[in-house]
Parts: sequence; C-alpha cells; structure tokens
Amino acid sequence: MTDILLITFVFLVAGVVAAPLASRFSLGSVLGYLLAGIVIGPLLSLLGVNVSSVQHVAEFGVVMMLFLVGLELEPKQLWAMKYRLMGLGGGQILITAAIIALIAVGLGQSWQVAIAIGLMFSLSSTAIVLQTLNEKGLMHSDGGRASFSVLLTQDIGVIPMLVLLPLLATDASSAAVVQETAAHDFSLVAGLSGWQTAIITVVAILLVVGGGNYLTAPIFRFVAVARLRELFTATALMFVVGISLLMSLVGVSPALGTFLAGLVLANSVYKHELEANIEPVKGLLLGLFFITVGARIDFSLLMAEFWVILGLTLTLFLVKASVLFGLGVLFKVHGSNRWLLALGVSQVGEFAFVLLSFTVANQVVSQQLADTLMLVVAMSMLMSPIMFIFYEKVIIKRCSPKMSNKADEIPPNDAKIIIAGSGRVGGIVDRMLRSAGFSTTVIDYSHERLEALERFKVSTYFGDATQPSMLHSAGIAEAKLLVIALDEAEQISKLVQYVTKAYPHVHVIARAVDRHHVYDLYAYGCRDIIRETFDSSLRIGRSAFEALGIPKAAAEEMKAVFNEYDRQNMVQVADVYKIGVPVHENDAYVERIFELQQTYAPAMEVQMRRLRDGVNVPQQPKE
Repeated sequence: MTDILLITFVFLVAGVVAAPLASRFSLGSVLGYLLAGIVIGPLLSLLGVNVSSVQHVAEFGVVMMLFLVGLELEPKQLWAMKYRLMGLGGGQILITAAIIALIAVGLGQSWQVAIAIGLMFSLSSTAIVLQTLNEKGLMHSDGGRASFSVLLTQDIGVIPMLVLLPLLATDASSAAVVQETAAHDFSLVAGLSGWQTAIITVVAILLVVGGGNYLTAPIFRFVAVARLRELFTATALMFVVGISLLMSLVGVSPALGTFLAGLVLANSVYKHELEANIEPVKGLLLGLFFITVGARIDFSLLMAEFWVILGLTLTLFLVKASVLFGLGVLFKVHGSNRWLLALGVSQVGEFAFVLLSFTVANQVVSQQLADTLMLVVAMSMLMSPIMFIFYEKVIIKRCSPKMSNKADEIPPNDAKIIIAGSGRVGGIVDRMLRSAGFSTTVIDYSHERLEALERFKVSTYFGDATQPSMLHSAGIAEAKLLVIALDEAEQISKLVQYVTKAYPHVHVIARAVDRHHVYDLYAYGCRDIIRETFDSSLRIGRSAFEALGIPKAAAEEMKAVFNEYDRQNMVQVADVYKIGVPVHENDAYVERIFELQQTYAPAMEVQMRRLRDGVNVPQQPKE
C-alpha cells in the first residue's frame, strides 16, 4: 500500500509542478508532462516501477479524448468546413504520409513499416497548437482557422489509422503472437469465422449507435432526480467504460467505439454535461500518459544517435512545413497566415505516441525502432515553441501590414450572452433578448425546459452552471454578459463570486432573492443586482394607489419616488453590511438604518403626500 501511495505521489507532484511551469514559458502542458517524465524517470527506475503497466492504464485517457472529439463534431460544423477538411486537412495527411513513407523506404525500412511511420508522422499536436494559438490571440485569424481545420481532420483520421495499422503486421509469426495474446482475454469473437466475426462487430456498433440515440436521455433523466454531481460523473464514465468494454470484446479498438458514441451524442442536450464530467478525468490520464512517455525516453540512445535523431527531426519539419505551405497557397491562405499554418502545425503530435505503442503491441514496428521514433516525436514537440517564436519575431515583421495577423483583421463576433437558469425569470429574459435579435446560451438542469428550447434553435447546455468546467464549455471566457437567474441564493452567490474574480471582463446581472441577498452579492463584487420580486411589488403598490383613488400619473410618480429613495438606501447600507453576520448583531448596520430613517424617511413622506394630494412637487435631485 505504501509503495502505491509513494508512486502515486511522485506522479502527481511531477504533473503539478511541471505543467504550470511549462505553460508559464509558453511551452504547453503536453511538453510540461514530457519533461516531468524525463526528470522522474531515474527515480521511477530506482523504485522499480513498471512504467509500461502504468502507461497501459493511462492510455484510457486517449479513449476519452476521442470520445470528446466525437462530441465536438457537430454535423453542421463539419459540413461548413467540408472543403478545408477534405482538401487542406486530408491533403496534408495523404501527401505528408506518402513523402515520409518514401523517405523511410529509402532508409531501408519495409513498405509496411514505412506506411506506419508516414501515417504517424503526418499527425500534429492538437494540444500544443490550439493552446498556443489561443494564448497568442491567433485562433480567429485565417491561419488559425486553417490550422484548426488540419488538426480536426487529423483527429478524425486517427480512427481509420487505428483500424489500418494492425493490418500492416510484418509477418505471420507476428500475427500469431497477437492472436495468442488475445486468447488470454475473454472475447465474443474467439473461434468464430470471418463472416460471423463481422456480423457480431456490426451488431456491437449498432448497439453503440442505438444506445447513444435512445438510452442516454432516459438514463440521465433518472440520474438527474438525485441532483448529485458525482452521479453524473459516474454515469459519464459508465458510458465510456461500457462502450470500450463492448468494443474490446468484439476485437475492435475501444477508441473507435467511443469516437462513434461521441458522434452520436454530438447533438444531445446532455452533450456538455458529459464533456464537463469527463474532461478532468481525461486530462489527468493524458497527463499521466505523457509523463510515462517522458519516463521511457532512452537517453543513452539519444546521446548515441543524437545527430541522426536531430537530422530526422529537421527533415520532418521541412517536409511537413513545405506540404502545408503549398496547400496554403492552393487554398488561398495568404501572407503571414500561410507561414503560421506551415510552421505552427509542422511538429508531430501526441497521438503519435499512442500509435507507436499501438504498432509495437500489434507487431508492426519493433521496439528498437519505436524508441528512436519516440525520440524524434519528443524532439519535434520540444522544438515547436521555437517555431512560434520564429514566426512572431521574423515572419510577421517581414510581411507587409496588410498581411499581418492584427486584431482588427479578426471579424467581430456577436455579443456572447450566457443565461444561467431558464425558469420563471431566466425564461422571460431569454425571450426578451432573442426578440431583439441577440443569440443566447442557456445553462440549466431541467432537461424538459432545455428540450423545449432546442426546438426553437436556442443553444443549450445541460448541467450545473456553478461548475467552472460547465461555464468554460459554454464559453464564459468569450462572454460579454452573464445573466444569473438561478433559484437558490447559495448557488447565485457562488456563481457571482467565481465569475467576478475569474472573469472580471464579463458583465454580471444577478437575481437576488431578498434584500439581504442583495447586500451579499454587492459584497462579492456584483453591481447589477435585481431583486426578483421588487419590480412586481412596485407595480402592486402603484395599483394599490390607483385603487385608493389616486390618479394614474400621480401613482406612477409615487412609485418612482419610493424606488429612488429605496435605491439610495440600499447602496449606503451595503457599505456597512457584513456577510455571515446576523443583522441584529451588526451595530454599524443597525445604526445606518436608523440614520437613514431619520434623514430620508421624513422627506420622502412629505413628497409622497404632496403627490397623493395633487400638490406640485419640485424635482428631487438624484445623488
């Protein structure tokens, strides 16, 4: 038990220290994890840790990553990007893989191994590129959008690669080894003929598709009754693990099954709740995977063949950059944007590590060759930040101003509006905003309300709006306005506290349940607070005045006078209000109330009486 805790602690410390440091120096979290693995590698050897066994567990993070990729691939988005996906992204994979395969054959590799290397090296690092583009504000430039198209195509391309690579096993004895290994595991297709295996595989895939379409909603509705967030996490993991298990039982890659499930659920109202619950687990397992990759790097091999590995890495950069630059010309990516595409996406990505392990396990690539290729992949990722620095320091300065990625070239987006809660209050606010032509994003836990909103083409997110992961998925970082219309005061306060500190640029309008809740929200930093029953109470008071015989115009003015005096009192009392201290124990609060009653109440009463009796009242100056 102590050994397990010690090893777990070592991995956690390595990740917690390395990832923030790498991000601080714009290296990206993936490189941070790799460097962490390099550093702790000797310690793990000293502790006798079987890094390969740990890596097998961590590879489940890749399965989760492909599930999330499938969730993000909405059919409308794919159709809008079809030309760049098929031409720019697909062309990059095919041309790069072909050139690298020819080079590998020229260096003495068999055609099967050459194709495997070409496919693996055609992939780029989604984690490094997207994070860097977002950090540098280049995501919405033409070069950033072109890079995203290439990366998205590559992520999709991993699926057919997982199917194709085992077919490249170099000899019959290798295939026998794989079959012998598989025989030790329980399988639904063991001993079956080819056509029987095919039928069972198709049935399993249909079960995944059908289950995603028809079982997800009832299961989540059942779980939602408990209102326990950990149950949503458990349910999300249940889906992923169950699909992976089913695919493994029929001899299909678990990644393929979860990717298909993600595609099926891409338009589900529960999509974002699944994403928010799986993302943290996926991140931890992927971080562990990259740490194990770093720990397995053979430094004796690196020192012995340093110039060979460096030469291969530079050749790889040259090939990929040239292909991307040429495709950029063909698809009219201009100026510095073309260089951003060519240099930014020219490294090899994290999926190459996955596919290398996969090809070794399937006897396609030898372990000795895989160790060398792993060093080339790691070297290319370590050099990636240098490419972005070269782009910023050299390329942009040499391009004319018309071709640079300035902020004013980025097309303006519509204001991003998020509404937390779609009940009595949030529903009306949403309708008002949409009636004025604004687009809104609604977060709520009620699947009935969200399913109704989706019929009116409203962007909806099922889940807990107070969770940072859910807010991030909904786009809080790019939001201009957040309307908090939740029912419970505690949830409203929690959300106000988080957003005002983490995203100070977002204008927050918060619903307050009562007067004291207003003071709480004011103390948390919110300055646009609406008491949920105050306006309706004012209207009731105005109607009461009219029922008592006061003319409608005078009743409306009396309402306005009361509203103004109450607003002034609220602001002054808020300055002495203390969160968590009972009102009767807050001496400063009580004294301020008495002071305001003596100062403002008599003047307000005189003004109200004059309005009631029809006497002209001079306009009161606003403070």
